[in-house]
Amino acid sequence: MTQQRYFSILEPAGSGGRREDLLQLKCYIDGEWKDSASTAPCRDAYNPSTGEVIAKVPQCTIEELDAAVAAAKAAYPAWSQTPVRSRVQILFRMKALLDQHLDELTLLLCREQGKTWAESRGDIVKAIEVTEFACGMPQLMKGESIMNVSKNYDTVLYREPIGVFLGLVPWNFPAMIPHGWMIPLCIAAGNTFVLKAATNCPQSAMRFMELWEEAGLPKGVINVVTANTADVEHLVKHPDIVGVSFVGSTSVGMEIYRKAAEAGKRVQCLGEAKNHALVLADAHLERSAAGIINAFCGCAGQRCMALPVVVAEESIADRLVELLVKLAGKLKVGCAYLPETELGPVVNARQRQSIVKWIDKGIAEGATLVLDGRSITVPGYENGYFLGPTILDHVTEEMSVGTQEIFGPVLCIKRVRNFDEGLELMNRNPFANGSVIYTSSGYYGRKFAFLTHGGQVGINVGIPVPMCIFGFTGHKKSFIGDLHVMGTDGVRFYTESKNVTSTWFTEETQIKVDTWDGMLAR
Repeated sequence: MTQQRYFSILEPAGSGGRREDLLQLKCYIDGEWKDSASTAPCRDAYNPSTGEVIAKVPQCTIEELDAAVAAAKAAYPAWSQTPVRSRVQILFRMKALLDQHLDELTLLLCREQGKTWAESRGDIVKAIEVTEFACGMPQLMKGESIMNVSKNYDTVLYREPIGVFLGLVPWNFPAMIPHGWMIPLCIAAGNTFVLKAATNCPQSAMRFMELWEEAGLPKGVINVVTANTADVEHLVKHPDIVGVSFVGSTSVGMEIYRKAAEAGKRVQCLGEAKNHALVLADAHLERSAAGIINAFCGCAGQRCMALPVVVAEESIADRLVELLVKLAGKLKVGCAYLPETELGPVVNARQRQSIVKWIDKGIAEGATLVLDGRSITVPGYENGYFLGPTILDHVTEEMSVGTQEIFGPVLCIKRVRNFDEGLELMNRNPFANGSVIYTSSGYYGRKFAFLTHGGQVGINVGIPVPMCIFGFTGHKKSFIGDLHVMGTDGVRFYTESKNVTSTWFTEETQIKVDTWDGMLAR
């Protein structure tokens, strides 16, 4: 039985279901929900649509962080030695529970993060997708072997779990990133996990944890804490943590990578992005414009695969901008969990202020403001953190607004003379998560895919996020590490290789050999 259901505190104000005494969140350590003993002030988590505080988030003490790691370490021997077919039975049950609670989880995510219903549902569905993939771990962990690799010698390669992993996650995908990109593959492979939940949006992760409990996960295999930024370093350097998976800003990711690597840990750090799309004169403009709107406004632009820059050939740039302004102006901005909403709020007041400052800076740098979303209000939700779609035209390479990540519903238009100029401009981008082209030409589509520096390439696809059987392959400053999340890279990140070489003989066939003589025998 679960001890606390976080979803129940998020009933709309005035419904009679709101429980103020449940606003104080807990941490989950060694199979128990516990109140933090921290005396540090709790952080507020908000409903972005209303501006109301919906949860108090504790900053766990160092002792509590250590207890979470200790619980994961203690659980590791038994869990790692549990047959992989038995481990994945829990994932099968978890997948069924996620399907069963899909609407509940979607509403919870709408209310704590601000995504629309469809976007929040997509966040949960991506977590389900990777859980399904991880159910195939008996196949994914299969090694390699050669019989008689050398005369009378056989070698088998096994993939084994490693130990306790740490997950440091952002607030923009509070379901998919921890419970999709990280946890399913990690625990299915036989490791244990400590999750530092996102401070702004921790409740989805906590509700997922309750479902893992219900699925029958043994205590200590997953532990969930919340902590201040300064104490994250303690976890990163912890001697009992063998690996760190991080998603966030590039600057923080580089620092985490350095500190974790210095301590001998394996690390994957997914950073910022400034994805560009090249629109050629032969593109279907109406279809391209619709795809661009979805790509730059979806999730209010708060995703690393957003499309914040369009590089348009000059001959069609004016027409394209006209279409974009027209389509963006039709989007229904509103409360995240209302079915008619097409663009929800950003996550909190600080994020909204940051985006507004970037828009102001772009105008000051000389960009032309052709659509302004700064002053939008939503009747009945005047305290929500809303921004309408914003489009800045004639953005040049000298303008920081066109090169730095804004993380909001802001689109920059850059103009070029031709394909080659556009490709060269895009390849100068220091970030390389996604790279997109809109064209009707197979020649230019193939040439673009071959020459672009982006890790995920879209040809007439505005958000080229791969299915989880492939890795999420950011390049350049968008990724620091060797092995990406999801796909075979994800399996390798959470496993270690072991080669076992053997030979057998009877008393009658025993011959005098040393190791090298035997292995080198032909």
